[in-house]
Order: sequence, then C-alpha cells, then structure tokens
Amino acid sequence: MIGKRTHILVVDDDTRLRSLLTRFLRENDFMVSSAKGADEARDMLKEYKFDILIVDIMMPNETGLEFLSKLRKEDSVPVILLTAMGEAGDRINGLELGADDYLAKPFEPKELVLRIKNILKRAPQERDKVNSKLNLGLCWYDLDKKELTNKQGQIIHITPVEQAMLSMLGQKSGQIFSRERLAELLGAGQGPRSIDVQVTRLRKKIEKDSKNPRYLQTVRGKGYMLLTE
Repeated sequence: MIGKRTHILVVDDDTRLRSLLTRFLRENDFMVSSAKGADEARDMLKEYKFDILIVDIMMPNETGLEFLSKLRKEDSVPVILLTAMGEAGDRINGLELGADDYLAKPFEPKELVLRIKNILKRAPQERDKVNSKLNLGLCWYDLDKKELTNKQGQIIHITPVEQAMLSMLGQKSGQIFSRERLAELLGAGQGPRSIDVQVTRLRKKIEKDSKNPRYLQTVRGKGYMLLTE
C-alpha cells in the first residue's frame, strides 16, 4: 500500500481532536475522511474503500470496541485504536477483537504516522490484479501503479492530484462524487471550483472529445463520476 495515496477514516467524537488529526494526516499526504461516531463510520464504509481506520475507544452510544467487534464480522480493514493512558484492559480487549495497533493519548502525531506506515507495509494487497486496470477507451489507468498509459503502453503524464482523483473515482466506478466531497478527500487546498479545473485538465488527457466526455462525466446538480469500458 505504500506509495499510493492512502485513504484513512478517523472515527472520534472529539471534534477538536478529529479536526487536528485530519489536518495533520492530510499534511502528510494522506487522503482523510472523518466520522463523529460508529453509525456515521458504518455509513461511510458502505460508500468508500479505506486503507486504514483510526478509532477512538471512548465514544458515546457505541464504543470503539463495540464498533470494532461488529466491523470484524465483515471487514478486515486495518484498525488503530486510540485509548486513554490507563486503559490497559481496553487495549488488550481491542487486540483480541482484531485491532492492528493502539496508541495511548496524548501521543505525538508523528508516531501515529509511523504506526500507519508500518501497518500498511504488512497489510495484504486485497485488490484483484486482473481488475486493477481501468479501460478508458483510448487509454488505461492502473490503480496499483497509479499510471495512465495509452493503448501502446506509453505513459501519459498526470499530476499527483489527477492520480488521486482517478484512483478515487476508479475504485467506485459509476458512483457520483460531489465537488465538495472530492475537494474534502483530495485536501491540499482544493475547493469545489478547483475540482472543476482538475476535471477539465484530466478530460483532455483521457477523452477523445473532452467537450463531450464519455468516461469522466458530469452529473448535473450532483457532481462527477467515472465510467469504464
């Protein structure tokens, strides 16, 4: 997973900590989404594929341990638990339930990044290699290599933001992403208007007729979606 634009979900009811973690992780080149509780996290897991979850144990209504127990019945996505300093019992329970690591609060954000990278190094590649290439008519996009090539195998240069956009849309082919949602996932100062600019540039690279796109389509009033052959 290292070398890709990793998508992280932060689940924490503490608005301030959730905001700080989101900003710090984005500054370290991760794509980040956040949820304020277990129910919201489950809704997001139905819509997006995440590479790793960061989950606080002490959440109201449903604790991080309860959320993890239910998650492990259907998903093996790596999970880092955030715990209070004295919650040794909860940390052990978390590991028994299938957590991949835990971090006691307060912690250094840099340590969290190192733990994320260590987990991703040993996480299995789940994507089927046969289906990792998206057929975009005149070109291919390789989700694993993050490469856009023409049908002769020549690499077409795309920027890191264009790579991230193609990867997000490609992993959920046919799903509509709003401009605001794309801006949130891409981070790095992106806004709804800059998303329109990125889409226009990307269409010139993948479409036969960028003014009448076949693959990167606009859904009026809703956003963008990617269709493949």
